[in-house]
Amino acid sequence: MLFIAIALACIFLADLALYPTDPWRELGRIGWGFITPYWADSSTLFSALGQTVAFALLALIISVPLGLMLAVFYHWRPVRMLAAAVRSVHEIFWGLLFMQLYGLSATTGLLAILIPYTGVFAKVFAEMFDRQAPEPALAVSPFSSRISRYAYTLIPQSLGEMRSYCRYRFECALRSSAILGFIGLPTLGFHLETAFKQGQYSEAAALLWVFFILIASIRFWLRGWLLPVYAALALWLLPQSPPLGSSYAWQFISQDIWPRALQQGDLSAAAIWYWREFSQVAWPALLQTLYLTQIALVLTGVIALLCYPLASQAISGRAMRWPGRLLLLIMRSTPEMMIAFILLLLLGPSGLPAVLALALHNGGLIAFLLANHSEQQPQRADDPKGINRYLYLHTPRLYPGFLAFLFYRWEVILRESAMMGILGIATLGFYIDSAFEEIRYDKAFFLIVVAAALNILIDSLSRRIRRRAGADLSAGVG
Repeated sequence: MLFIAIALACIFLADLALYPTDPWRELGRIGWGFITPYWADSSTLFSALGQTVAFALLALIISVPLGLMLAVFYHWRPVRMLAAAVRSVHEIFWGLLFMQLYGLSATTGLLAILIPYTGVFAKVFAEMFDRQAPEPALAVSPFSSRISRYAYTLIPQSLGEMRSYCRYRFECALRSSAILGFIGLPTLGFHLETAFKQGQYSEAAALLWVFFILIASIRFWLRGWLLPVYAALALWLLPQSPPLGSSYAWQFISQDIWPRALQQGDLSAAAIWYWREFSQVAWPALLQTLYLTQIALVLTGVIALLCYPLASQAISGRAMRWPGRLLLLIMRSTPEMMIAFILLLLLGPSGLPAVLALALHNGGLIAFLLANHSEQQPQRADDPKGINRYLYLHTPRLYPGFLAFLFYRWEVILRESAMMGILGIATLGFYIDSAFEEIRYDKAFFLIVVAAALNILIDSLSRRIRRRAGADLSAGVG
């Protein structure tokens, strides 16, 4: 109830203005385009699709072993801090940073995805290891190295869970790869943004349908024994990268991202600069980011609880299951940034499109997980029927897992809220993007650090709330 009250208060504080637009004609054109997809140049379409998959696949292939290595030593505080720091920065912001060094290249796209994903894998794998039974480790010699103990006990115990999570994370990587097109990389997002800006809605729909089919068919074509073949194809499909010059990279790291006063050793002037940027830019943007996050979080929960029965055969029956599954596929497969971009065209430049986009995507994702688990519940002949089955049987059983996933997505929603500024919404991302455009790398880097610190704070708070509420990701929802 406290979160609902906070969200209601945020409605009056956030910029959710509806600007005077006439969206119905444009909405009709978008709807018509959605049911009449068309793309004239198939080679361009498949090239963008291939590069989207290539970035995602190679980033995952590299980040999984790196994350596993960090997870083995996750008991060290510096490792935990490093993992938290790298995963708290959104892929778009990593992309903007590396773009200053490597331009619109394969290096930029790969690093933008694999760095935060390494931090995510480190955290999730470490949590998986903590949940395993300790008895097998007792059979290993106490003189064995930590790596040997993990290799022969905890990693084999967690292998099935790790495989499932990697498959899910690959779907996330495809979405991350697609939205990197919004900053210029040659993935599906680049062509989608161009099509929408030009009003070519049939072309935009073709891109979206191809992306939906790609996500829906992962289970059929993503096979472990084919990964070497896919990796070779991905390397061939990647755009060319320029030679990596170390001189400018060192200048960027040692000079460009720090204010001049700090470089000159004037700490008082540097402190004044940082305070001015924080009070005049970062703080107002941070508040707007938090307002949108809290509203989107509560709306996500509402959408998830309302939508999951539509895709559960145990509640709605066989006839309703597949339309419900298709709806949730569209909701969870479409990246928030793409949904927000469409809604901006219809509702105008305020925080409302961001809130709706975040809630629709995350609500669809949680609803999909709840629907899957509701179908695994044991059925009895005397179970209640109809809406009573939903209200008094399945929802109470699923509620702890629902809370766990909702609070887990809190951190994700915050990162995505900050990133929405790339589209012109007044969150932290707007000022980060503007600073890069003005070639004020010191300001951009400072704002990215502020966004990362806020994300780490919310992540810590989310874990405490989940622990206190007894809501665990491993319980309630499988």
